[in-house]
Amino acid sequence: MALEPGPRRSLSPDSSGPNTPIVRQWRNQLGAEDTPIKDKHYRKYASGVERALSLFDTALEEWADYISFLSRLLKALQARQTSTANIPSKTLVAKRLSQCLNPSLPSGVHQKALEVYSYVFSIIGKDGLSRDLPLYLPGLAPTLSFASLTVRAPFLDLLEQHVLHVDPRSLRPAMKSIILALLPGLEDETSEDFDRTLKILESFKVVIRPSNCRDLTATDSTGDDFFWQCFFLATITSQSRRPGALAYLARKLPILGHPLVQEDHSNKAQEAETDKLSSELSNLVTSPEPGLLLRCFASGLGDEQLLIQRGFLDLLVTHLPLHSKVLQKRVKSDDLELLLRAAAGVVTRRDMSLNRRLWAWFLGPDPPSQEHENGLESPNSPVDHHGFLNSKTSYFEEYGLQPLTRALLAMINSSSGSNPVERARPYRICLSLMDRWEIGGLVVPEIFLPVIESVKDFKSKASSKAEFNEVLRSASVFFDGVESGLIYGEIIGLMAQAIGPGNATNAERNEKFALVQFIMTHFNVREEEMVSLHAPLAALSILAMLEEVEEHKNSSQPSNGESSSHSSQALDIARNLVELIPQRAFPTRSDKRDSAGTIEGPVVASTTNSEMLKKIQNFYVSDQGNLEATPMPFASRTVGALLAQKACSLTCDSLAAPHQEESMSVRSRLLGLLLSKIPYEYTIDTERLLSAMQARLTTPNLPFVSFKSILFLSTQLYTSERIPTTYLSNLVEPLVRHAWSFLSLSEPKYHVEAVRCLWQLQTALTTSNRDIEAVITDLMLKDGTTGTFSIRPADPGRSFTILWSHTLQDNPSHSDRRISKAPTTEFRPTTRLAGMDHYDVMLTRPLFLMLDCLLDERTQLFMMVKNWLNTMIGIDKLFLIFVTKISQLRFLRKFSQASNAVSSGQSIKFEEEDDVELALYYLRTLSNIFRWAPDAFWGVLATSIIEEPNQSLIEITGTENSVSLQEFFLRVCMRCIAGNQFPDTSQMPLRVAQLHRCALTFLHQILLNPFAETLSRFRIEDVLIDRLAQSLGGPDPYIQVLLLDVIFASLKLRDASPAELPSSPAGEKRSMTYPSGSLRLPLAPAEHPHVETPPPAALLNCIKAGLSAPCSRPVLDSWVGFLAECLPLYSDSIFQVLIPLVETLCGQVASTFSNLQTTFKRNGNPSEMINAPESTLISLLNALEQVLAKAHDQLLAAEARAQVVKSPDQPQGFFGNMVSGVFNSDAPQSRSATANDRLTVLLAFQDAVRMCFKIWSWGQGSEAGNIDMNSASSFNYTSLRMRNRARRLLEHVFAAEALECLETVVDIWRTSLSDPDATKHSEVFNLLPALDGSRPRHTIPAIFNAIYSRTNPGALETSRKSTLTVELQDTDLVIFLVDYTRSLEDDTMDEIWQDCMIFLKDLLGNPFPHRQTLPSLLEFAAILGEKVDNTNFGEQRKMRRELGDLFLRLLTAIFTTRPASFSDGLSASQSDRSKAGEGRLITPADRADDIVGILSHIVPNLPKILVESDRVLTAAGAISTNVIGPSIRSKAFPDTISKSALTLLQELTRLPGNQKTWKKDIGDAFNDSRFFNSSVNLVRSDWLPLLKLWTITDKDRMAEILSRITPPTTAGIVFGVGATSARLEADRKTQLNLRRIAALVLACGTDTFVTDLPIILERIVELLAATSTSSPSSTTRADIYMVVRALVLRTSAIHLAPLWPIVNAELHAAMSSVAAPDNSASSDTFSNMSVLQACKLLDLLIAAAPDDFQLHEWLFVTDTIDAIYRSTNYQPVALVDELSEELGNTGTSTSALQTESAAAMAATNGTSGLPLRRPLLGHPGGINDELAVDRKDELVAKILRPFFGQLSIYAFESTYAMGALDTETCVDSLLKDLFDERTIVKAL
Repeated sequence: MALEPGPRRSLSPDSSGPNTPIVRQWRNQLGAEDTPIKDKHYRKYASGVERALSLFDTALEEWADYISFLSRLLKALQARQTSTANIPSKTLVAKRLSQCLNPSLPSGVHQKALEVYSYVFSIIGKDGLSRDLPLYLPGLAPTLSFASLTVRAPFLDLLEQHVLHVDPRSLRPAMKSIILALLPGLEDETSEDFDRTLKILESFKVVIRPSNCRDLTATDSTGDDFFWQCFFLATITSQSRRPGALAYLARKLPILGHPLVQEDHSNKAQEAETDKLSSELSNLVTSPEPGLLLRCFASGLGDEQLLIQRGFLDLLVTHLPLHSKVLQKRVKSDDLELLLRAAAGVVTRRDMSLNRRLWAWFLGPDPPSQEHENGLESPNSPVDHHGFLNSKTSYFEEYGLQPLTRALLAMINSSSGSNPVERARPYRICLSLMDRWEIGGLVVPEIFLPVIESVKDFKSKASSKAEFNEVLRSASVFFDGVESGLIYGEIIGLMAQAIGPGNATNAERNEKFALVQFIMTHFNVREEEMVSLHAPLAALSILAMLEEVEEHKNSSQPSNGESSSHSSQALDIARNLVELIPQRAFPTRSDKRDSAGTIEGPVVASTTNSEMLKKIQNFYVSDQGNLEATPMPFASRTVGALLAQKACSLTCDSLAAPHQEESMSVRSRLLGLLLSKIPYEYTIDTERLLSAMQARLTTPNLPFVSFKSILFLSTQLYTSERIPTTYLSNLVEPLVRHAWSFLSLSEPKYHVEAVRCLWQLQTALTTSNRDIEAVITDLMLKDGTTGTFSIRPADPGRSFTILWSHTLQDNPSHSDRRISKAPTTEFRPTTRLAGMDHYDVMLTRPLFLMLDCLLDERTQLFMMVKNWLNTMIGIDKLFLIFVTKISQLRFLRKFSQASNAVSSGQSIKFEEEDDVELALYYLRTLSNIFRWAPDAFWGVLATSIIEEPNQSLIEITGTENSVSLQEFFLRVCMRCIAGNQFPDTSQMPLRVAQLHRCALTFLHQILLNPFAETLSRFRIEDVLIDRLAQSLGGPDPYIQVLLLDVIFASLKLRDASPAELPSSPAGEKRSMTYPSGSLRLPLAPAEHPHVETPPPAALLNCIKAGLSAPCSRPVLDSWVGFLAECLPLYSDSIFQVLIPLVETLCGQVASTFSNLQTTFKRNGNPSEMINAPESTLISLLNALEQVLAKAHDQLLAAEARAQVVKSPDQPQGFFGNMVSGVFNSDAPQSRSATANDRLTVLLAFQDAVRMCFKIWSWGQGSEAGNIDMNSASSFNYTSLRMRNRARRLLEHVFAAEALECLETVVDIWRTSLSDPDATKHSEVFNLLPALDGSRPRHTIPAIFNAIYSRTNPGALETSRKSTLTVELQDTDLVIFLVDYTRSLEDDTMDEIWQDCMIFLKDLLGNPFPHRQTLPSLLEFAAILGEKVDNTNFGEQRKMRRELGDLFLRLLTAIFTTRPASFSDGLSASQSDRSKAGEGRLITPADRADDIVGILSHIVPNLPKILVESDRVLTAAGAISTNVIGPSIRSKAFPDTISKSALTLLQELTRLPGNQKTWKKDIGDAFNDSRFFNSSVNLVRSDWLPLLKLWTITDKDRMAEILSRITPPTTAGIVFGVGATSARLEADRKTQLNLRRIAALVLACGTDTFVTDLPIILERIVELLAATSTSSPSSTTRADIYMVVRALVLRTSAIHLAPLWPIVNAELHAAMSSVAAPDNSASSDTFSNMSVLQACKLLDLLIAAAPDDFQLHEWLFVTDTIDAIYRSTNYQPVALVDELSEELGNTGTSTSALQTESAAAMAATNGTSGLPLRRPLLGHPGGINDELAVDRKDELVAKILRPFFGQLSIYAFESTYAMGALDTETCVDSLLKDLFDERTIVKAL
């Protein structure tokens, strides 16, 4: 292994004679030669040595050659004259000797080398060695770390005989290096050299003592402080040498403790003497920098080896106890925290041997065993006698508690933004500390809340839920170990800060509440002791605080909103606490366990809040809530009673105060909860509570929340048996009255909730109580009068309909399934009655009142009930009430069982007491129902069966089988008719006649279906239309209904039969049918259509006005029905009236819908009062649907008439005559009338689709958060109805015009892309699957048609073309196709597969029109392949092969139709945008254009899409050839390579079997000379992983690059342009290859290139021989230093040993050149860039501090305490400090440097809370390394001077800060230099 020959010249210029001033000699001699001696003997001697040295470059092949080389050298040296004390070429001799001490050589070579060293030292003597120590020591220093036993003895001899006698001033700077050199000899305490090594180390300590010191003990002297500071620094920086350091410390470190207990009769003088000695010994290890001692221990305690940690803990216990004055007084508190943090950290090892030692240190020495009759001495005042140090706890409390707490808090706070493991570390430490109660008991109270706050804080910062859960797990384990008393004490403390008086801001108070909520949500606060004892106390204290605050507030100033929000938060927490409490926590008097604690009535009554809080505070603060130490402040029964009393009092207060709805709700729930838990004997003030509730109920307009609270509370009081039934009955009337007000139709907000409340009340009253029914009946009759002038307002009826609907849907077991955020649960004692099962209990009487109004058509209520029957739910329930009532009539059951009730002619006799009037009433009511009800009632009547009839029904029906309702009513009517005998009194005949008439009418209705007969004579419609228009301004909307009926009747008079509609062309457009429902369909059309009279002109305006007028809202259904009936009259002019009608309807839908949205928003009130917005909306949508259906049917009829029949021989493919159509020319045609009509209809359709989509997406996505949670159930009900109605309309519209509607939906989707709310984007994809009409098999072909309509319309049949009314690009449609297909279920593939295949085949027939969308269509094909791969359907080989063919053809088509994209590579801007996954952030056009992004998403799935591996490789090859290859070979490379291109390349590398293509691509790029122009960020994130892969797959990469590097040559160099050009070319090639080596080293893992290291080293040595004129020249030095930097970052220190001799010499030469004159050989060799890179290398070495380099560090920087604390006569030896003086930094004050470097250190904090070690040059906070111009003076002034001035201090500060190396920053800095093309030589 030939190593570098080195220049045979002095690096300082040759002397030119005796008169020349002597050139500057560096004090550390490296590279300085003595002035040549003229003596010929000496010259002969010198040439002999030089000859021997030259053998090193030529003759060394194996280790034996080294021994012969050393023998020759020794021989040459021995040939000197005895008087000569010089060594010729001493620099080179020293370098070669150090190279012979290479660890990889055998020990024989080492022994020989030491022999030569010994001879050299004997030649130069003590003075010569003192002068040349920097030359020889660095080579010797590493020896002990690898020496065999035979080598150790001569090495130690060398130290004893020569180095120990060197001048102490020369030894001082090298002291740290010497200590590090000796420590490996102390590792094994059993070795034979141990004592000798120890003795030598002691000798060095003695040697460097100053002359004026005095001895303190046998081994310690006052001058040892410098030695100890160096020793501590060595221990801190060198981990591998710590075992030796530990062995030395255990034997030699002074004991720094003092006895805690001293004899009282001890000699005072002796004591003072001991103190003085102790103080001086302390000074020894703590001056001038006390922090180093603690950092030495901290680094040992943080060591990875358990034995080292154990040793340092032992040292702490024996030599540095916690009470020592050093720790308590001498060091800074921050440093003590650092030590305690490191010590506490050992508990995470979970090792008992470590923990035992740690407890011993924390708890102090054991007290002496003798009796303490004199007591203990206090350390502060020896005179006082206290007994307070007798326990371990007080020792820790006095000396360790504060700093340990501070250290833990610092850990908790400093791990703020870090990873979960770091975040959880302090919690695990705290948990382990709790193993010892003496420590945990004191520390935990201090750190408990900060820990919880830290977890809460992390929740918002954690990047994923799993991360947070990991941290929460650790915190929970800690939490579970904490005493429950402490936890609840902290909770109460937080609540006191949040509620109580004080200057805290609202934000601070809210933070406290949030923290308590967080504790209760995330941690276990449910242990038995907690819930049974602490939770009641906590709840009580919160209530007491609230009461106190309210008293204070009432006496001072009025309350504000903030305080009420605070009190409601506090009550929420109190309620959560009460929920935790089990019933057993409140014992009754009979319970044995609390028999002593009877409820002290007087105590409960007399305790004031402040007294109570003081007691609780004392319990938790003074006694830490410890139940073993002190009893509870109140007995459990007292707590229960006080809780009930406070809750009751707070509830009464809120009932009495106005505008306190929220607080009343919370308080009443709290009281209700308590009532369910406390026994009956705990009294509460029910009288006060009831009177407060009654008073509150008397207020008008009671808010719903208050009503709900009062109702809940009253039922709770009743079910817990605290009030009798009569009391509850008194509340029923006001409660029901308020509930009734919430059931108003115009306020839909609380409908569902109000109905549930009523049923909750009914549940409490039981089903036998009919109070609620009575009150409802009373309310319905309140404003009504009957007689000649009947008044029955509609409102009570409307409220009843709501009560009816929600009661019949009320099922408590299934309620609120859809509510996303469940409201806080109310405690219900029993299961609530289901309204759907017990409806008759509450609704029977009010229902009959409703139906009675059908008798009187003059009232408003009549119109309302008639409408209700049209939309009613539960028709069968209505009839069942009648069945029950009728079956109770006795006279109907008089028939004998044998006779058939229907056909029997047998008559019955009525008695006087028979209730005929009741029967008449029921039948008349039924008759009225059928008179006004829709046909659906008949259906229910026919299909509903009475299962298992009871006895009375059997008697009426005459059969035991089940009968239908229709049959039952038929029989009842028959029976009524049968009663024709009666007593001859005045009244009876009349009554029976009425009954007969009514029964016959009803029977007639049952047996007939009447059709309307029309007459066409009177023509009264014009007048009526005017009257109708006037009525829109009138007060009574119900008059409109009558008018509408009359008008329509009169309109029907004109035309008896409607025209027949032509049938639509088969298979083209599906007809849009009328929705089934109550609309009457026209009669069958007549055979011959006849001409219709056009309707009056005023009719349309009147309809529009009617639909828009607010007063027509209550009767809107009638208007819609009227519109539907009038539409046939417009069959000829439908297209003229379509737009005005649709505009009117859409406008009304929009305004009504926005009103409804506002209503349900939080705090929302509709802008204008529109009656019943929900039913209005549905009516308007019905009307819209009618209009669109009619218009569309007319359009189809017109198109059918106009259509020309196709000739049968034309091809009818999926796209009709697509292929032939390509060649047809499109002649311009004028638009026909039919086309105009179609346009009109389509525009109307688009409006409808947009409006329906808006309604359908209501409350979805991000909108859901704006909904008022109090009305969540009503919102769910309303929005579900709205969405279903909108969806039905959309389905019908899609069925009619799929293509146009789909385009509208795509347009909605495209618009949503620009919406910042991401949920809007996906709503379209949620809508399409919800529509039956848009199944994928309809939707996908429609999208294809839309695409073709834009790219190649000639290829489509006319019927398939889009009218292009929606402005969409083909790219929009294709991107929609991609996203839509991606959203489909995998199973839908089989329905769309055929269509997709035909589409892709046809498209590939002529791909050119589609060239813009081909990349996205490729993505579409890929998605098909992925999805079909997941299904059974996809197992058909033929099908998959077909898709694979199409995919490959598409790929080829892309590259043939768009080759221009790749010739110059991809524009960086376009490709950086590309991120197809983030599709919603960029426009569809950009997405469609981003080929590389699309391909990088497809490539991973190629095996799924193409199945066969050869096809996958074909595709990969095509991508590589057409995308990656051209962009690498482009002129603009590397700008053509974008992030997405590299992502694509990475995906290609993952494909199996594809190595050949991607290896070539990466190789081409890497070997391109422009590669080093790439962006550093791109290299870091993408290129390095690729290069790593590329290198790993071929082990010879590095060897191949190394083989390209040629050694420098001088032969054949001539002058002139040619020579310069050749040299520049060689420089450029060498620089590029060196950078490639560095890049590969950085890309791969640690120690990847260890096997290549010798060759790398060889090449480096060859290149270092270059001069400024050789080829390649010394310009390449900067790049060599970069390679060394890369090696230092990516190679273990142990492998770098051969490097140090070369690096030392190089760094020295490069640095020294700074001070060399211009144009000298030295300054020519080292360019500015080389010097800067050398500085960066030194900077990195000092930051990284590899173990062996620390032995040489002192040559370059002052690595001892002298760096900071310099004496007056201090002269630096380190090169950097000398240069600093030389360049003029002497004026800079030390303190300024310190602060600057400290600021740089603090620029960033690492995860451990310690600063990370970073180089000084070129990072934020350090020195800027950017050079504006390449001039030496600029370099010196801006970079070198501050660098040299600060480096030593910065290095010391970095060591002192104990941070880990910031490898990432170092790598980034190196990459920045490597990829800086400005520093690469340009060829001529």
